[in-house]
Amino acid sequence: MNRQRILRASGAVATALLVGAAATNAALSDTNASEARARIDIVVPADPGGGWDLVAREAQHSLRVNDIVDNTQVLNLPGAGGTIGLAQTVRREGSATTLMTTGTVMIGGIIVNDSAQTLEDVVPIARVADDYEVFVVPAASPLEDMGDLIEAWREDPGAVAVGGGSLGGTDHLLAGLAAQSQGVEPQAVNYIPFAGGAQALTSLLSGSLDVGVSGYNEFSDQVEAGNIRVLGVSAHERVEGIDAPTLPEQGVDAVLPNWRGFMAPPGITGAERAELTAIVEEMVRTDEWRDTLQRNRWDDTFQSGPEFEEFLAAEIERITDVTEDLGLS
Repeated sequence: MNRQRILRASGAVATALLVGAAATNAALSDTNASEARARIDIVVPADPGGGWDLVAREAQHSLRVNDIVDNTQVLNLPGAGGTIGLAQTVRREGSATTLMTTGTVMIGGIIVNDSAQTLEDVVPIARVADDYEVFVVPAASPLEDMGDLIEAWREDPGAVAVGGGSLGGTDHLLAGLAAQSQGVEPQAVNYIPFAGGAQALTSLLSGSLDVGVSGYNEFSDQVEAGNIRVLGVSAHERVEGIDAPTLPEQGVDAVLPNWRGFMAPPGITGAERAELTAIVEEMVRTDEWRDTLQRNRWDDTFQSGPEFEEFLAAEIERITDVTEDLGLS
């Protein structure tokens, strides 16, 4: 065999080896990415019964009935404004079968709790919806509207027990913004934090709280049953399905939507991130998810990729400014 033939033969072998290696790597990458189709754990950084938990369980239903993912488990890891669940998600580094629910609450929780982990330590997947907050009171409460609450705050803010989610979360920020807009010192508001909406609701119904603040859906059953009343909604315009005026309608300049989304652990590959994003994109196109948006009175604000990353950066800056203005950081 002459030198030229030897070189051609060696080149052919080398090419075959390179093609084979590339095919093997691609197959391994596809296999790793497709693991999410078999099973996904959705980490909820709060107790059952709250907004994050509702997002996770609605997502679980949509993924299951549409055969998008074979097996979806919801894991509740509550505490510290979502930062305990965040820390556990970061510890799942490289897990391409994990999603964590997140949103406005977690940004404030990270700031107020001086968390060692931040949203920069996880991988953005998608924003799926916006929810609006409400102020509620027991049916027998003497507070008839936001004007009554503001007047009570002006007389003695410490005498009104206001309860909601964790310190620095959306509920806490909204209470502070509402008070501040009326000349009441935000830090003087007697705000009592809970790990989830279910606990806040229980305290409200038992008489331990005077006012509750959270997403409407955490109170909706008791509102419809006539046990509690809505004083105001944190939206610019009235929300269909909620029979109550907005805060701005009542002269309270405090609008704070609560966005909901998903993040993944650090260390996943580009292919794995793309697969998780594709799974969420498929989910939000299902009839079940569209029904979820309608039933829960959520706005469809889906974003992924660079658009979601840009939104997230702006949101972190906005909430940081709010917590500083309210003296919470």
